[in-house]
Amino acid sequence: MKVTQHLWFAQDMEAAIRFYTSLIPGSSAEWTSTLPAETPSGPPGSVKIAAFTLGDQRYMAIEAGPLDPFNHSFSIMVECDDQAEVDRLWEALQEGGSIEQCGWLRDRWGLSWQIVPKRLGELMSDPDTEKVKRVTEAMLKMVKLDVAGLEAAYEGG
Repeated sequence: MKVTQHLWFAQDMEAAIRFYTSLIPGSSAEWTSTLPAETPSGPPGSVKIAAFTLGDQRYMAIEAGPLDPFNHSFSIMVECDDQAEVDRLWEALQEGGSIEQCGWLRDRWGLSWQIVPKRLGELMSDPDTEKVKRVTEAMLKMVKLDVAGLEAAYEGG
C-alpha cells in the first residue's frame, strides 16, 4: 500500500513543482502528462497531472482550474537542520506569498508551509514542562522561527 499527498492547482502547476523540487534536497519531478479525455474541467489535453517527490514524501498534482483553494487544513511541514536552512526556505517560499505566525507561511500558489527547525522538536519534548512552556510562549510570538530565541527561552532567558 502506498500513501501519496495530492495537490490541486488552479494554474501554473509545473512552475510550482519546479520551484518546490529546487528548494528541498532529494526532491524530483517524476513525470507530467495531460488527460486525453474530456473532463468536467475541460477538453482533452487541458488538464495536467504530475508526480513528484519532496524529500522523502510522494506527491501527485493536478492542474484543472479553480476548485477549492488551499487552506490551513493541509500544509507541508519542513523540518530544517539549522537556522540557515530555515532562513533559506523561508525567504524563497514567502516571495509572492504571505507570512504568518509560528513558522507558517503561504507561498505564491496559496499552499501553506510550516518551516520548522529540528531543534524545536527537541526542546518541546523535554520532560520539564516549565521549559516547554517557555519555548511554546516564545514560539507563539515569532513569525519566522528563530533557533537562538527558542534556546534562550528554554534556558529561561
